[in-house]
Amino acid sequence: MSVFFEAHAGLLLNGVAILFLLLLSGFFSGSETALTAASRARMHQLENDGNRRAAIVNRLRDDKERLIGSILLGNNLVNILASALATTVLIGLVGDGAVPIATVVMTLLVLIFAEVLPKTYAIHHADRVAIVIAPLLRTVVRVLGPVTEGVTAIVRLVLRMFGADTQNVTMTDYADELRGAIELHRGPDEDVHEERAMLRSILDLGDVEVSEIMTHRRNVVAIDADQPQLEIVDQVVESPYSRLPLWRDDADNILGIIHAKDLLRAVHVHRGAPERLNIEAIAAKPWFIPDTTTLLDQLKAFRTRREHFALVVDEYGSLQGVVTLEDILEEIVGDISDEHDIPVAGVRPQSNGSYIVDGTVTLRDLNRRFEWRLPDDEASTIAGLVLQEARRIPEVGQTFTFYGFRFEILRRQRNQITSIWVKPPSDDEQDGTRD
Repeated sequence: MSVFFEAHAGLLLNGVAILFLLLLSGFFSGSETALTAASRARMHQLENDGNRRAAIVNRLRDDKERLIGSILLGNNLVNILASALATTVLIGLVGDGAVPIATVVMTLLVLIFAEVLPKTYAIHHADRVAIVIAPLLRTVVRVLGPVTEGVTAIVRLVLRMFGADTQNVTMTDYADELRGAIELHRGPDEDVHEERAMLRSILDLGDVEVSEIMTHRRNVVAIDADQPQLEIVDQVVESPYSRLPLWRDDADNILGIIHAKDLLRAVHVHRGAPERLNIEAIAAKPWFIPDTTTLLDQLKAFRTRREHFALVVDEYGSLQGVVTLEDILEEIVGDISDEHDIPVAGVRPQSNGSYIVDGTVTLRDLNRRFEWRLPDDEASTIAGLVLQEARRIPEVGQTFTFYGFRFEILRRQRNQITSIWVKPPSDDEQDGTRD
């Protein structure tokens, strides 16, 4: 009788040990999924708020190689040990046919309870699971870390023998990861569309040059310094802009920048006698910047110099246009109009889903407003894109199709395209071009 109980007690202990090992295997599998899927931004914010467990999660993920190695090592150890115990138990019960039975049974148990179940739960509650298991997993990593480092050293040695480079490992491009997260931020509300457009624009500030958003010189309102003072005052007052370039003899010869407030203050000082004004003395020193300056650099420069207005010049020093702080802010939040702005109707939607677009409308504005994907690397306006793709100056009535869009030239003034009919692809076609 005692032998019978000893035999069954041994089977019971082995069964409990197998169950415990399956639980450990589920812990390792769920931990790997949770730490991989947990929100990096949320963990960072929780750590800043004083959450110690979130800080542990971030420290574990800082050394991904050690973390993953420890999890894989622990998971393989418990799975192999559980399979060995199950084979031993079944050999004692059924004899030599235990091996295939143990293989099938343990495969099902490991697959269901140690892989699919914990990973499914962890991926749906990644942040919560990561916070809970972080302290215990940190202990596991400390214990198994030395073994993991030894295994990693052997792996690197083998890879090096086959000519694989293990040093130049490219880290995750967090900017691309963030762009992907922004694209996943979707919903039926118009607010979601605006938020997505603003977030995209913020990430693009370092890639966009001021030449792409500046007001071109032909559209710049400037003051001729040789005009009578009264005419200059009238021109400044009637202008919708608060800052105007002052030039003499040639439009490239900029003497300074007249601020409407400074001019009106000087008029007040001279008791309303504008003919006594020294316009050049009132004008501020002009600030010239290269047309290749990025929006991010220019935004920093505006903040550092505490100025809102800059003149854009090319490599030869010729004036190309002007850029303001408001121009950069509009790249992020969209058009900012006040009671003095002159509305410009550059895009007119048609009932059939097409648009009539002025040739000067920028591709960035169209892409942001309608979520199109027209390339703006070589051309900055819709007319420039048509000229670039057509490789010639098209005639009125000519049509072109590229990037899934259909373009028809409606109006042209000399060599400048002034109006274009644009038919965008359907939503399904646009999604296909994005993939």
